[in-house]
Amino acid sequence: MDSIASTLLLEHKISSDFILNLINPKTGEVLQQSKEGNFCLWNAIHSKEIPIRTDLSQAVQMILVNPHWSIFARMGILLLTTAVMVVSAFIGLFYQIKIIITERKIARLKEDFSYAMIHDMKTPISSAIMCASRLHSGKLDDKPEIKNHYFTIVENELEHLLALSNKVLTLAKLEQHKLEMNKKEVSLSPMIGDLIEKFTIKTEKTIHFTTDLKTEKVYADEEFLKEAISNLIDNAIKYSKESVKINISSSSDANHDIINIYDNGIGISQKDQKKIFEKFERASAIKRTRKGGPSGFGLGLNYVYQVMEAHEGRVYINSIEGEFSEFSLLIPKIIKSYD
Repeated sequence: MDSIASTLLLEHKISSDFILNLINPKTGEVLQQSKEGNFCLWNAIHSKEIPIRTDLSQAVQMILVNPHWSIFARMGILLLTTAVMVVSAFIGLFYQIKIIITERKIARLKEDFSYAMIHDMKTPISSAIMCASRLHSGKLDDKPEIKNHYFTIVENELEHLLALSNKVLTLAKLEQHKLEMNKKEVSLSPMIGDLIEKFTIKTEKTIHFTTDLKTEKVYADEEFLKEAISNLIDNAIKYSKESVKINISSSSDANHDIINIYDNGIGISQKDQKKIFEKFERASAIKRTRKGGPSGFGLGLNYVYQVMEAHEGRVYINSIEGEFSEFSLLIPKIIKSYD
């Protein structure tokens, strides 16, 4: 019987150790065993008991000691396919969740941008309409100084709106690498001087500027570099107390000219520092804006980032919340060739 069982198992391609037991069906007692030894039977498969006596006092039973490896081997392709399908399902579920989260984030960004846009454009539009109405009324015809003042306000507010529109368009071109940089050697001293004069005149806060320009010239697009520095100064003034201290310095290393803009403002938390250069992002932007803080689209720092990318440079931030912020612009040095 042992030999017959081995032959039948081989015919069915089942490679498993087995035992033939002669048992008493009534008591379950093992009367005789085909193989001696201690076998682990916790995962074994027992056949039906086959009586060999008419009084049912003896029966034969086959025990497959370890059949599962044989079963798994025959089901290998099916199990592998199932595993691949399960993994694919989990990957699909993961990306589905990721897409949903991204869509929610985009929806939130649209909402935040719309709110910021309305908030930031409402004031200049209202001011321009009010001044135009006042001028149209004719009540200022005999007051030329006040009339010119109103015209100046309208011009400034319209320039502000135009600047916002141009910034959005410029960012779109920078992101698509469609905007060419007109690089040349730029003198920092007159550029910084113009910006200091501009912000000193237009800002109601008390501002104390200091400069330390160890590097006098950089190789950059003057228009875009000036606007990038202007954005950093504007942020420093917005996110500061009534008395603002701003230090603008420059230096060089082996490969870069470096411009640093330091302020004693409210600083930026470590968490917010990771995302402030993203488009439409500001450090707690919506919370600040809806609580009466500085408004804006969250484009300023992204503009700085894109301009530095276009210059093949970098922008870094060093800040402690509640103490200071310092932005560093790294601009590659011009490479001169010699014959």
